[in-house]
Amino acid sequence: MSAQAPSKRSGREAEAYALGYLRQQGLQVLAQNWHCRGGELDLVMLDSDTVVFAEVRYRQHRQWGGALESIDARKRQRLILAARHFLHACPQWAEQPCRFDVIAIEGNDPARPGLNWVKHAFDSD
Repeated sequence: MSAQAPSKRSGREAEAYALGYLRQQGLQVLAQNWHCRGGELDLVMLDSDTVVFAEVRYRQHRQWGGALESIDARKRQRLILAARHFLHACPQWAEQPCRFDVIAIEGNDPARPGLNWVKHAFDSD
């Protein structure tokens, strides 16, 4: 078994932390690390009747910008495209309301990272 790069491992840990947090808030998992041509969705959750496409961003330091600032226009477009693919592949969710959230995690203390959950972080328009 090959060892993961530290950044990849910390990214997976951040996703696991975000998943646990969202579950505590009452959201249900529909998919995790869902891949399609042209993109990936970190977490697809159900919040009551709303499908939530949650992008998890982790930054240990703010040296090159924070986790939230790392979602640029190109990244948003890739997430929107991946969400459309997901809804096409899983038509049972296609008629539900949808939103894009960002879970921004920052800090170098893995036991107590700072978490900022931004609901409706951007629109698909």
